[in-house]
Amino acid sequence: MTTAAQFVSGRGFRHPEWNRLPVMGTPFVEMENVTVVRDRTVALERVGIRIEEGEQVAILGPNGSGKSTFVQLLTREVYPYAGGEPSSLRIYGQSLWDLFELRSRLGIVTAELVRDCAGRFTAMETVLSGFFGSIGVWPNHDVTPPMRAQAEAALELMQLSALADRPLSEMSSGEVRRAVIARALVHRPRALVLDEPTTSLDVGGQREMRAAIRRLARSGAGVVLVTHHLEDIVPEIRRVIALKRGRVLRDGPVDEVLEPGTLRELFGVDVRVHEVDGVRFLV
Repeated sequence: MTTAAQFVSGRGFRHPEWNRLPVMGTPFVEMENVTVVRDRTVALERVGIRIEEGEQVAILGPNGSGKSTFVQLLTREVYPYAGGEPSSLRIYGQSLWDLFELRSRLGIVTAELVRDCAGRFTAMETVLSGFFGSIGVWPNHDVTPPMRAQAEAALELMQLSALADRPLSEMSSGEVRRAVIARALVHRPRALVLDEPTTSLDVGGQREMRAAIRRLARSGAGVVLVTHHLEDIVPEIRRVIALKRGRVLRDGPVDEVLEPGTLRELFGVDVRVHEVDGVRFLV
């Protein structure tokens, strides 16, 4: 049986069947001069971002800053504008991907996916469905013992083992979100992208989610955290990319980006920063 410790120990989320992918060490994502136009509005403008393999990064910005568009570039739901200056977008060194293969290699958890999963299926069924790209397990799905062991380990890592047989419809919002993250983990993705992971959660759910993010980061997983909440940026995350109106306002170490001057410019309000145990809050 695969334990949570074996699931993450020393190898991040690598998997032996991934030998068709570029060698380890290739940057996770490289965007050069990327512009995205949506409904005749510029959502991202001439963005250049490079995130290394295994790096733990926060993408921070207010609503409308381009954060969701950044995530949709990774999932290939949107593409760079082709009519402007030369640009490129590479994921693990490749510009072209089979979409099903790419999405199986990236663990991307969005609010839309959480809503889709929050139904009658149990936590175990939800996690197992990650192997099939479905919502829940269906009669045509062949669940193998190794798959179930992987699912159990992912639930353990998210501290949901005791709720494995409970339908998501009977779980708290925070528990549902952690179950969907566990679903993303069963493929042992080389990068985990969490889009606004604490939005709509109560105080307890937010704390549980941030504790889960810390466990993932400590495991060695590459984590890209997309948020507009400063307190989501747990101490394990060392780099912040601040987006404003579709452009990179600042990109650098946490201490340099999360300072009052930059945050004032980013959010457009006068702020002070309060820090408790390595977590920063706006006051």
